[in-house]
Amino acid sequence: MRALRIAVVGAGHMGKLHAAKIAELAESGDPVRLSGVADVDAERARALAERRGVRGVTDYRDLLGEADAVIVAVPTLQHFEVVRGALAAGRDVLVEKPIAASIAEGEALLELATAQGCLLQVGHLEWFNNAMQVIRERIHRPRFIEAHRMGPFPDRATDIDVVRDLMIHDLDILQQLLGEEPERIEAVGVPVLSPSADIANARITYPGGCVANLTASRVSSTPMRKVRFFQRDGYFSIDFLEQSALVIRRELSEATGAPEIKLEKLDVDRGDALLGQLRAFLGAVRDRGRPAIDAAGGLGALRTALRVLDAMPHPDEFE
Repeated sequence: MRALRIAVVGAGHMGKLHAAKIAELAESGDPVRLSGVADVDAERARALAERRGVRGVTDYRDLLGEADAVIVAVPTLQHFEVVRGALAAGRDVLVEKPIAASIAEGEALLELATAQGCLLQVGHLEWFNNAMQVIRERIHRPRFIEAHRMGPFPDRATDIDVVRDLMIHDLDILQQLLGEEPERIEAVGVPVLSPSADIANARITYPGGCVANLTASRVSSTPMRKVRFFQRDGYFSIDFLEQSALVIRRELSEATGAPEIKLEKLDVDRGDALLGQLRAFLGAVRDRGRPAIDAAGGLGALRTALRVLDAMPHPDEFE
């Protein structure tokens, strides 16, 4: 089997990680190889290219002729230009979340991917977290969901707000599990270190009756990435950082027949979500199957994220 040639566009934090995972798969015998690296910063492109033994360029279009697929890890505001160029050249694409900066851009990319017969997968990484993989089949008609996604201020992804940067992970998970987009959204957001919201909370009601309370912050001292699902037959908790999952149920005691709480800590093998995502993408490219999180799914998550932002009162209203 001929090795799939993958070009990475963007040599920043995520681009370096993607290049490393491609190299890891190649070293393990998977028929894949990194064909080149592009970044508008010539020195950054050169450094990563030399480290991986491939060609480095400043114009991503110079790599399209020697690639079967492209991983796009550039700032969100540049997603549309780069993904559109790769799709127009007939290349399958894995783009970091969110799919684009706006709905219009996302819709245009979905339309182009469909017209070109290309795969377009969006990198909502938490779906590939092993804790999520273990517990997601147990989630059925949750009534209430609570999520906290917090961490210190990053040195990347500051071109967008915390909703499209962090909260969108949980919005995507809820959308996939519930199979629907929200009916009603109430939200508040506060800028702290950037011009856009750095802390946000949203109360979201879905058509089926589920209510979700989501909090995201990128100005918190202690990292936290947890989500809890409450449904009729139990309470389910996922810690994405620890890759752990708990199930708490009410059961009748065998001895007394009285109700009691049973706690079960699920077995979760620590895994590599980025590697799992890459394997899923490569499998879809080879089999021409539907990506794990396709453009339509990524667009739905972005649509909800922008609705959260639209629901926020202007910060001046609190003064």
